[in-house]
Amino acid sequence: MATAAVPPPKASRPSRTRAALIEAGLDLLVERPIDAIAIDELVARAGVAKGSFFNHFADKHAFAEAVAGEVRAGLEEEVTRANAGLADPVARIAGGMAVAAGFALREPRRAAVLLRHQSVAAQADNPLNRGLRADLEAAIAAGLLRPEAAAAGLPYWLGLCQVMMVLMLEARAPRDEAAARLAAMLAMGLAGLGVGDEHARAAIADAMARFGGG
Repeated sequence: MATAAVPPPKASRPSRTRAALIEAGLDLLVERPIDAIAIDELVARAGVAKGSFFNHFADKHAFAEAVAGEVRAGLEEEVTRANAGLADPVARIAGGMAVAAGFALREPRRAAVLLRHQSVAAQADNPLNRGLRADLEAAIAAGLLRPEAAAAGLPYWLGLCQVMMVLMLEARAPRDEAAARLAAMLAMGLAGLGVGDEHARAAIADAMARFGGG
């Protein structure tokens, strides 16, 4: 006798409320900075009570950071999937930038929100940076990066990825031109980390192949 399928558990009401607020924030933060958005407008767009906003967020700026954090978490999931099974930490670092560039081309509205609110995610100890931090540490331990990368590698690479996303958003270039800009940024970025030319070329080729198929 077949067993009836068990439906997945429904999200709790607080979870649904928070998700509705985040989704409303994504829409509004594309149009205006958080200081130009009233809480009344946010809750009206989300279809929730005003008091529920403060059950989840201390203020509007904490809310904006949470919205950007949701976007960044989704991007990190893409990076993790793209790097699955890839052992070389340098190739993983390069692949992360390629995924970020492709994300900006494919999801310009979400990328714009992410770039506008990056102060928390830029901190080295933020959990969202765990993957990049691990790849940098592995590459340093293998002698693939210059020693200074131990202290400056993470903010350096995050900054380059943000610049790369800005270029993707502002240029509105054809994909082949966007790919050329990405390849150039990867070459300069890996050279700055101290990666050898041959190793860098291999990592860039792998990253560009995945960017082209994104």
